[in-house]
Amino acid sequence: MKTILVAAIAALLTSILCTPLVVVYFRRRGFGQEIRVDGPQTHLVKRGTPTMGGVAIIISTVVGYTVAHVIRALGGEGGPQASGVLALLLMVGLGGVGFLDDLIKIRRQRSLGLRARAKFGGQLIVGVTFAILALLFKNEHGLTPASVKLSYVRDIGAISLGAIGFVVLSYLIISATSNAVNLTDGLDGLAAGAAAMVFGAFTLISFLQSRNQCLSDPVAGCYDVRDPLDLAIVAASAMAACFGFLWWNAPPAQIFMGDTGSLALGGLMAGLAILTRTELLLVALAGLYAAITISSIIQTGWFKLTRIRTGTGRRVFRMAPLHHHFELAGWEQTTIIVRFWIMAGMAVAFGVGLFYSDFLGNG
Repeated sequence: MKTILVAAIAALLTSILCTPLVVVYFRRRGFGQEIRVDGPQTHLVKRGTPTMGGVAIIISTVVGYTVAHVIRALGGEGGPQASGVLALLLMVGLGGVGFLDDLIKIRRQRSLGLRARAKFGGQLIVGVTFAILALLFKNEHGLTPASVKLSYVRDIGAISLGAIGFVVLSYLIISATSNAVNLTDGLDGLAAGAAAMVFGAFTLISFLQSRNQCLSDPVAGCYDVRDPLDLAIVAASAMAACFGFLWWNAPPAQIFMGDTGSLALGGLMAGLAILTRTELLLVALAGLYAAITISSIIQTGWFKLTRIRTGTGRRVFRMAPLHHHFELAGWEQTTIIVRFWIMAGMAVAFGVGLFYSDFLGNG
């Protein structure tokens, strides 16, 4: 538990203290955000606000993880484990894809960066590489970081996907979650605040798993997770990094995380779900992101369907994603953000409750 706290404190301090340096550096370089011309007009004042702040979140998470393991090494404990390193590599890899997307937006002075095909291609390369590596690196008990079985709060024993099926499912989860966080990152602090809650949930889940591992002497209700304590350190670092970034990203934001941050955070959520064997539980934990993504799917689908049938596309919402609908309905941005945070907290509490009820039910 002490190691988890050390990781969180190190990541929090790094994020709070270093993000202003990133703001100054990006501002001098002219790395300002471009705004959608068809979006809410209130957003036009944000044009030029430094973006790519996700760099600070990624660096702070890595620093928190590193400091925790330095402390562990000084105490004679084990070093970094495969699961934690893989989760961070997934975060950094997708952050790199997002960085390219943000850089193109800045260089070409437009609100769209990488073409959809190029972005999905980058996610495919990173996601598939992660999935393949997650099936390697067996420990002394024969456990790999990930399992080919579908999981809910633990592996569902009767459902085996096979190696190829697992790689496909992993890519779908990683792509869906990273894009969901990307869609949510439309108001100051919304995505960062919700992400902090999700990572807090994974910190608790991983910690409980570390205290009840099967290892060589399995008991009823134990968890076949390779490196749960290492994953708890990663999750705690990411949670604290988001909180620190939120200090500067809260409305009115002095910096945006950009696709660099949103793709990285979404990827890390997916990676933690895969590595902690809680893939289906992620739907509940990330309920806010799921709702916002569904709103965009409904909007696009209904518009195309009605255009085919009537020649004129109709919309279900004033604008998608969902938070922009309420913005155009006259809600203040701060009101939307706080209420959506409440929704995110309720989803996280429900997800943790599902996990904990299974934990108690298995003794």
